Amino acid sequence: MHTPLELRLLRYFVAVAEELHFGRAAARLHIAQPSLSVQIRKLEHNIGTVLLLRTSRHVELTAAGEVLLVEARRLLDGAERAAELTRAAAHGARGSLVVGFQANAAAELTPRILSAFQIRHPGVQVEMRSHDFSDPYVGLATGTADVAFVRPPLLMQDWLALETLFVEPRVLVVSSDSALAEFDEISLEQVADQPFVARRAPEYWRDFWLATDCRDGRPVRLGAEVTTVDECFEAILACRGMAFTQASTQRFYDRPGLAFIPVRELPASPLSVAWRKDMDAPLVRGFVEAAREAALGLPVPAGLAGSVLSG
Repeated sequence: MHTPLELRLLRYFVAVAEELHFGRAAARLHIAQPSLSVQIRKLEHNIGTVLLLRTSRHVELTAAGEVLLVEARRLLDGAERAAELTRAAAHGARGSLVVGFQANAAAELTPRILSAFQIRHPGVQVEMRSHDFSDPYVGLATGTADVAFVRPPLLMQDWLALETLFVEPRVLVVSSDSALAEFDEISLEQVADQPFVARRAPEYWRDFWLATDCRDGRPVRLGAEVTTVDECFEAILACRGMAFTQASTQRFYDRPGLAFIPVRELPASPLSVAWRKDMDAPLVRGFVEAAREAALGLPVPAGLAGSVLSG
């Protein structure tokens, strides 16, 4: 039987693996270099394989060492998170977290994420703060939100990190009085010359929702401009135009007089959780982790699980 891994030895190993220098790693760990060498040999003995190749001038990871570095970081992060959550529970951690969102937020994932976060942080008050189309960053840029559900594309900023939770199709919304409402599926070519409802938003974001990149250079015919989902649907009901939206909108905003039609060959819409990299807040990290686990545990209907885009 192998000796169980000690977290202390893993911390030592990670320091050496990241520095690739025993002297620098020992200084970082505030221990003597000979003692560090002994501890690394002890770890290798416990595991039963060489983890580091070292000479008087050079240190490099073996293949086994590369594997252990990945797993050790994961285990150490998990141990730190467990200690943090335990301390928070013991002291009845308090605080608040503002979550920015638009429209239906993260669709069916929203209550799952909030529930998972509250279980871990029962003393934290979570405020869901709605934003209109004018702010695709939904409060992150202005600092009025701590974390947010966003709909890329976004112009990437130095401070911005986001992780995709799921990807879903875009659909066309028309008045049920329109002849198009009878179609089971439609192409952009069929509606390219029809009036569209545009979002009052930064140009790059507005253009995505008008599908300008898919129109072969043909200009968009505008019928109305709106700031919110409700305004958009009112314009459609008044036959002032049609609009593209994410498929989950139908489940959360469907109403009499509207028809939702799948669109062929139209790029999908990702939904991401976003946060500021320049603010290292434990509650934000906890919320992102809850969002990640919710997305992996039970995907949104008609959505595909996402992956890290930037972090």
